[in-house]
Amino acid sequence: MTRLNPQTTPRHQLRAEKARRNKEAALNAFIGKKAEIDEMLARLQSLSDEHFNCHPDEINWGHVGTLEHYVSLLKRITDSAFSEGEHAE
Repeated sequence: MTRLNPQTTPRHQLRAEKARRNKEAALNAFIGKKAEIDEMLARLQSLSDEHFNCHPDEINWGHVGTLEHYVSLLKRITDSAFSEGEHAE
């Protein structure tokens, strides 16, 4: 891709090109962050499928506390994403 020459290109074209590049960069960043979230969700689902690597005979209140902590962190995310809880309008 060739860049516009600021000496010979009208300002409105320069601004339009800058806006286009900025929008493209934002889209690429969004797709990258979405991929990060998808990967984290897949890892969490896999861990949940394995009962968070806990055997039923070994479960104690410490395990419950750990899951309670995970729930509180995930609730903050879902409340924000779905405008619920403290994020409700």
